[in-house]
Amino acid sequence: MLRVDTRKHKMRVALLSGTKGLRVRSALQPEIGPSDVLLETKAALICGTDVRILRHGHQAIGAGTERVLGHEFSGVIARVGADVEHLKEGMRVAVAPNMGCGQCDLCVSGNTHLCREYRALGIHIDGGFAEYVRIPAAAVRQGNVVEIGPRTTFAEAALAEPLCCAYNGFERCTIGPGDKVLIMGAGPIGLMHAKLAKLGGAAEVYISDLNADRLQRCHQMDESWVPLPADEVAGRITELTAGKGVDVCITACPSSQAQAQALELAAMNARVLFFGGLPKGRSIVPLDTNLIHYRQLMVTGTTRASITQFRKVLSLIEHGTLSVKEFVTEAFDIANIRKAFAHTTDGSGLRCMIAFDRQLKQK
Repeated sequence: MLRVDTRKHKMRVALLSGTKGLRVRSALQPEIGPSDVLLETKAALICGTDVRILRHGHQAIGAGTERVLGHEFSGVIARVGADVEHLKEGMRVAVAPNMGCGQCDLCVSGNTHLCREYRALGIHIDGGFAEYVRIPAAAVRQGNVVEIGPRTTFAEAALAEPLCCAYNGFERCTIGPGDKVLIMGAGPIGLMHAKLAKLGGAAEVYISDLNADRLQRCHQMDESWVPLPADEVAGRITELTAGKGVDVCITACPSSQAQAQALELAAMNARVLFFGGLPKGRSIVPLDTNLIHYRQLMVTGTTRASITQFRKVLSLIEHGTLSVKEFVTEAFDIANIRKAFAHTTDGSGLRCMIAFDRQLKQK
């Protein structure tokens, strides 16, 4: 737990308290052990998960617990523990937030993000909404701290976390050349799925949403994408695919109706990905399993991402294969983090960034 400093302002931090909400405080910089790393945060993004935790809490954050949220962040290594060899002070890095136990079958297979005992920065332990973050030995040892190249900005590096989650879905769906892909949900994650689908060679990318402003943003981001109002999507997909349906359908929104409709819009031999989780109490969804059977559909889901996938998307960003800079639409100082959360909640932008670097704030 962070120690509040009543004498000197060592760093600013946004603390979530179960009783007092989100507060910006002054605290001492975290102390690190011999196998830990201290990160000077440069960019931290607000995710929908952060908003849900602020609104509804999280089982890992008890009523009397204070926690620093933020699991999408990057920065510069300020100090390394005496036993850390492969990381050096001054390195520009991105940090994957999820850590496994390191011993179970899932961990040794490289799927540390699926470990039953997994812990995450910004959820189980303090995360990126602070000027300095302690990266624990488990994350250092597992390879979560990844050096970023000179062409990758801190904002782009922070985007690697949500992007690698979408990339997990991309690999699961095996999107390939010529596929017709429908993404249900035009928020930041839906647009990331769309970019990856295009990268994989999709012939057509359709995006549906209830929000007209979001659909307009789709067209601005890539003129080849076909935005579809959610209440017209069934008829339009029938028309656009000559009644065959889509080869891949991804639900990137927390909607049970979208999940049920995804099966109806899928073509023979199609792949359906339930990416967006549903709110607690609304996750039991009636599905027409005859559609799965007679159309020979593959229906799957993904959660989080592996370290390998995290590193892959950083490489795609660094080499200019995938552009993500347009996803950060607003930057705020940590003093205004409540305003940034409100901006995220109203859905008027894509990703809001808490910027700890003056140059980032000016962009």
